[in-house]
Amino acid sequence: MDMLAMLSVIGMLFLLLACGFICRRTGVIDHTGSKKLSELIIKVGQPFMIVSALSQQEYTTENLHLALIATGIGIGMHVLTAAFAFFALKPVRNLDERKICEFGTIFANTGFLGFPIMRALFGEKGLFMAAFYIIGFNVLLWTWGIVVLGRGRSDIRMTAKKAFFNYGTIPCVIGFLVFLSRAWFGNYVIPDAISGFLNALSNLCTPISVLVTGSLLATVRVRSFFERKSIWYLVAIKLLVWPVLVCLLAKLFRLPSMYALFCTAMAALPSASTVAMLTEMYDIEPGYSSQIVGLTTLLFIGTLPLIMLMAQWIIT
Repeated sequence: MDMLAMLSVIGMLFLLLACGFICRRTGVIDHTGSKKLSELIIKVGQPFMIVSALSQQEYTTENLHLALIATGIGIGMHVLTAAFAFFALKPVRNLDERKICEFGTIFANTGFLGFPIMRALFGEKGLFMAAFYIIGFNVLLWTWGIVVLGRGRSDIRMTAKKAFFNYGTIPCVIGFLVFLSRAWFGNYVIPDAISGFLNALSNLCTPISVLVTGSLLATVRVRSFFERKSIWYLVAIKLLVWPVLVCLLAKLFRLPSMYALFCTAMAALPSASTVAMLTEMYDIEPGYSSQIVGLTTLLFIGTLPLIMLMAQWIIT
């Protein structure tokens, strides 16, 4: 596990956050621009990032085995996190706040931030696992995630169409089929024009999503962070309690150290920027969700290194 490489990536993310903050304060990014950039990431950047990550992996029996393990870990981790969040967030009495906190606990920034962090920590193997781990994120996001946001709302409902046809599951299916096709047709090389196109669009995700998160932080009054205790409860649950529990469970069930550290790192990531994007789309306390995404992203810069040092000591 390369801690120095991780710290370098975290430093880069902090600078992007600061840049987004300054851009919002100076008017380079306004409310309309932020909303359109979020839409660009959800509808264009994220789908192509998924397709690019899955389809450009070399097919071998070993890689297929690792891909299935990572996919299983991703689905299992999200189901486990959903159960934990459902009970852990019960003390939050306001329905909208509880929905957003629960959603923000379940769904971490496993793609935009997870990809560079996992590559820094575990090399190309970590990036490979992250590419398939994100399948679980998208399966749960557009099913259980919609159920969570739809509580108390008659206009937000889970349907079969939403479960199977959305901006997450379709790219996952396409990317996985392209990966498997290399077993049937050999490890063919994707033409440079297509691979370059996929990489260019997927590379938009991390910088733009972090810039938007930084711009959201610029719209929040410092005092407002202390007006709602539920925000700090969520921060403690999301960035400290849950990663430690995951690490201890991995140790208890004797997972190989690579998988145990990988699960812990994924659990320690901040709330996904998708939280703010979807709550804005459905008009569910968008300002509150922006605070959660911004604050967890800002604080994970300090909590992640501590969690990973602790995890390495416990597991190894």
